[in-house]
Amino acid sequence: MAFDLDMIKKVYDRYNSRVAAARKATGKHLTLTEKILYAHLTEGDASKAFGRGVDYVDFAPDRVAMQDATAQMALLQFMQAGRPQVAVPSTVHCDHLIQAKIGADTDLSTAKDVNKEVYDFLASVSDKYGLGFWKPGAGIIHQVVLENYAFPGGMMIGTDSHTPNAGGLGMVAIGVGGADACDVMAGLPWELKFPKLIGVKLTGKLSGWSSAKDVILKVAGILTVKGGTGAIVEYFGDGAESLSATGKGTICNMGAEIGATTSIFGYDAKAAAYLRGTKRADIADLADAVAAHLTGDPEVYANPEQYFDQVIEINLTELEPHVNGPFTPDLAWPISKFATAVKENGWPTKLEVGLIGSCTNSSYEDITRSASIAKQAIDKHLKTKAEFTITPGSELVRYTVDRDGYLATFADMGGVVLANACGPCIGQWARHTDDPTRKNSIITSFNRNFAKRQDGNPNTHAFVASPEIVTAFAIAGDLTFNPLTDTLTNEKGEQVKFDEPVGIEMPVKGYAVEDAGYQAPAADGSKVEVKVDPKSSRLQLLDPFSAWEGTDIKGLKLLIKAKGKCTTDHISMAGPWLKFRGHLDNISNNMLIGAINYFNNTADSVKNELTGEYGPVPATQRDYKAHGIGSIVVGDENYGEGSSREHAAMEPRHLGVRAILVKSFARIHETNLKKQGMLGITFADNNDYDKIQEDDTFDIDGLTTFAPGKQLTVVLHHKNGSTDSFAVNHTYNAQQIEWFKAGGALNIIRKQMAS
Repeated sequence: MAFDLDMIKKVYDRYNSRVAAARKATGKHLTLTEKILYAHLTEGDASKAFGRGVDYVDFAPDRVAMQDATAQMALLQFMQAGRPQVAVPSTVHCDHLIQAKIGADTDLSTAKDVNKEVYDFLASVSDKYGLGFWKPGAGIIHQVVLENYAFPGGMMIGTDSHTPNAGGLGMVAIGVGGADACDVMAGLPWELKFPKLIGVKLTGKLSGWSSAKDVILKVAGILTVKGGTGAIVEYFGDGAESLSATGKGTICNMGAEIGATTSIFGYDAKAAAYLRGTKRADIADLADAVAAHLTGDPEVYANPEQYFDQVIEINLTELEPHVNGPFTPDLAWPISKFATAVKENGWPTKLEVGLIGSCTNSSYEDITRSASIAKQAIDKHLKTKAEFTITPGSELVRYTVDRDGYLATFADMGGVVLANACGPCIGQWARHTDDPTRKNSIITSFNRNFAKRQDGNPNTHAFVASPEIVTAFAIAGDLTFNPLTDTLTNEKGEQVKFDEPVGIEMPVKGYAVEDAGYQAPAADGSKVEVKVDPKSSRLQLLDPFSAWEGTDIKGLKLLIKAKGKCTTDHISMAGPWLKFRGHLDNISNNMLIGAINYFNNTADSVKNELTGEYGPVPATQRDYKAHGIGSIVVGDENYGEGSSREHAAMEPRHLGVRAILVKSFARIHETNLKKQGMLGITFADNNDYDKIQEDDTFDIDGLTTFAPGKQLTVVLHHKNGSTDSFAVNHTYNAQQIEWFKAGGALNIIRKQMAS
């Protein structure tokens, strides 16, 4: 029996009228993406067509999902909204705070003890306000959502950038910041600029070593880390229909690495089979009744160039396995060219660790394909040369693959099973190493591989591949090995070669679990008390941010001019800092410590204009704040790429940064800045980035007439007395300008709820 079945029935009941209205308003056939978006308009039936990449639109998502690290801040904000219960079905998933160190049982037990205060807070808030709570050990949010909550044609937002994983079941699922989640849980519309559409036509069929992971690895190489910004990627074609639902989830999950708003596949036989296999036959029956609305119109797929802003075609029959990296997920290498790339670039050829699992690749199919390689290593007398870890995506998957003997196979080849949690993928990894700064290589089936992402070592060369390729590399221990063509010397001195991996989409005996880890909320939460210790170092009740003073902003100091890639990991690191995700002041001590200062090519070292000395970024900013001086952060392209963590926007706001000026923003981060009342602006001419000097003082003019589409002006006062002035752009609409003026969207919500 599915969760929230009545809600899903209501969504499907309105599809006929909503899609008909959308066709009439647009005067054309519709993609799947458009059907779902128009079916979720706050206004109801569409009365006009919306401009892609132009119009801001209010939507009414069906549900909200939050992981424990981001849920803390999201729910602290929701507590200020004044509602007795969440307005839409919402869930919290405890997956980010479990550190991988020894093994599943020990690590989970340690996490429950170390994080008890946070888990108790999240459980009690969920109990009080009507949220479903998934306990630590239940699994990674995206896998749990795919197994329990995702449904074709639905719309969901989640406080994690890999929320698009649910697109594997035909859902528009979008990663957002906690403030957006707060809006929707409070019953308010959710605003999004109507996305552009990228169509990916898949033909042929995967075989041999190639997997669904290789589809997105190739797409990442084509579109790069920002090629999908402002767009939804819709996959279609006979090749798409041949992929498993979990394989489609993998593709949609890692679509976050191309900056896409989300990615999606249509409802088909594979989706129906997965719904029925996960005991949601009732949803499959409902979806079958409206199946024509849960895929794009045939005319669209027959002539995709007429309906999508960009079309990519990939023949799965010809697709090679890929390995992407290092240091960026869009550096794509077909396996036939990877060994040469390793040698030519001087990357460490010795592989130290192979890691499979994570929210991207932890399905039953993934595990069985990898286990088929592990079994070959045992049977062919091969000794595994690298460390090898397995991270199941959920307790449902873990219990089932354990029952079916696959975990025993991994143990026999030397693998270590970690907890059902994010673990190493997000830096929650106590890596075993004799030198934490050594230049080295690892390979994972994860989604991100930014410098320092997994283990904090900037010299770790992290590569991304499918679980079966990772398994083969771990056995070989050598990145110049090609598992498709090369042989290995076994313990008997024989030359042996791997056979192609073999996997099973879903368990023949069905999924099984003893305790999935779900806790339903109290029937009446009015008497539930949520306690936050004022002395806590991990939780802190929020104070509202101050409103705009009503004038242009003058006399800002340059906090940092960031050079090159500046992701949310650089702005607000994860790893050991995750424990402070519910305490804004404490976590602000990691603000921008990973960003590279343009003027000294060093991280966490900026000039304090009050003292003339260099010091840590947070300490410098705290000094400015103590003296009542505002500051500005200057950045490069795609600033804020990566995770949805709104802490990267809240920390500068909390410490007194007044504006972020960059060449371009990643979508989620730009929205997070707006929600928190921060001024996010971009260079009208990117060459003006070069005009900024270390000792500059900044004025931002034009705010007293701040309006959509109207440029602002930045004036630089140089130390030698000269000035420079240039125009800057912004994407604020009328409502977002009101957020800025009020000091943040939450201030407006609070007033609305109070009235």
